Amino acid sequence: MKKKIFSGVQPTGNLHLGNYLGAIKNFVELNNENENECIFCVVDLHAITVSQNPKKLRDNIRETVATFIASGIDPNKSIIFNQSKVSAHAEVSWILSCIARIGWLNRMTQFKEKAGKDKEKASIGLYSYPVLMAADILLYDATHVPVGDDQKQHLELCRDIAQKFNNDFSVDDFFKIPEPLIQKEFSRIMSLKNGLKKMSKSELSDLSRINLTDTKDEIINKIKKAKTDPLPLPSNIKELEKRPEARNLIGIYSSLSGLTQEETIKKFAEKNFSEFKENLSQLIVDKIEPISIEIKKLLNEKSYLDKILLDGSKKANFQASDKVKKIHEIIGF
Repeated sequence: MKKKIFSGVQPTGNLHLGNYLGAIKNFVELNNENENECIFCVVDLHAITVSQNPKKLRDNIRETVATFIASGIDPNKSIIFNQSKVSAHAEVSWILSCIARIGWLNRMTQFKEKAGKDKEKASIGLYSYPVLMAADILLYDATHVPVGDDQKQHLELCRDIAQKFNNDFSVDDFFKIPEPLIQKEFSRIMSLKNGLKKMSKSELSDLSRINLTDTKDEIINKIKKAKTDPLPLPSNIKELEKRPEARNLIGIYSSLSGLTQEETIKKFAEKNFSEFKENLSQLIVDKIEPISIEIKKLLNEKSYLDKILLDGSKKANFQASDKVKKIHEIIGF
């Protein structure tokens, strides 16, 4: 059975190795499978839940599209568009806000984490973000959604909203109930400076992450300076439990090479980190440097990137407007 896949990436700029291994690499594989119909959305409406510089946001939207294409997503096979160009997302988000319950949103842990202690000053958009995410997915009858650990709860909410709408209006299977797509043999990518913190563009030190626009020399330097511990590499996977930095570097190697962590450990057991880091640096350079070069080339072709977004938004709008028309009929507009 053909899978219809929807996924979105926020245009935050400076996409890094964690974004690539956690999402984009998977998108490319899904795009290349002929039985899949893929929609990849630059979720710029989600981006404005926190303050944005308008010029920077515009640049980041283009950079995200450039990253998709440089990584191997074919815009002729998949729909690539930015959310704000399809007004159905905002409209259906409002309709679904009238279906979702406050108690459901109050349980969303990501809002608590992002809002911090002073949640009274957080935007309403940050609070209701998961309802917009539900609209994104349900508008296109997506059957599957690639999700990481931090989005599983939001997809569960999407499923709850879809089921409640179907039940409230007695329209069985009107909104498809999407299934999660979870990567196998994937390690969550952590900071190169702290194996207990997720790799993030918001961390002050640029040495904490491998940016997808980094040069060969920058990649080698960052891996050379990546935090380790004084022991040699472990000889079995159990030894990684209390060695977060070693676990992270082995996870990166495994995710890029396609080996399991056990196979990576077997390959480098008892060797010094300096030798392992040389191998890891070369592997990252082989995978990321061609993407970095292509991103920089594409960023000089703004009209090309804008045309991809325009063409994608027309295709997305064609599908979404048909769904909105049916929603209007169901709810009595």
